[in-house]
Amino acid sequence: MTKALRRGRAFVMCACLCLGILSGFDFALVNAADQEPMTVEEAARLGEEFGVIVGDVDEDIKKELKLERAQGVAVFEVIGSSRADYAGIKVRSVIKEIDKTEIRNMIDFGRAIKRGMKECNFTVGTYESADPGDPVGWGVNFHFVGCKRD
Repeated sequence: MTKALRRGRAFVMCACLCLGILSGFDFALVNAADQEPMTVEEAARLGEEFGVIVGDVDEDIKKELKLERAQGVAVFEVIGSSRADYAGIKVRSVIKEIDKTEIRNMIDFGRAIKRGMKECNFTVGTYESADPGDPVGWGVNFHFVGCKRD
């Protein structure tokens, strides 16, 4: 009886170790997907598919929009009747987050928008002026992006 219990415990421990290793492999695959190659051109194309013409926030844009840091993706145009338009994203806003992923540049934007557009619903966090004539009164807004409409 004691030998049977030992074998049973050994089997359970082995199974638990194997499951732990396999779950680690699954985690590694998810992280690898986040690091897939992305170019600025591909990110721009994905942005257009979503409904925005965007670019990195550089020092000139930082000064023009009176931002603290040159980080994020600036929205230059919003394409009418697009998912971005329906979500309420505005020209001159800065995209800072997509589905809780921080957006620092076009590469981050491309990876995040590619993942988001595969889903039916996701959120976009923007930093935008409360009043277009008042660049001092900036605030953070979250936009719900619904399923693609036909």
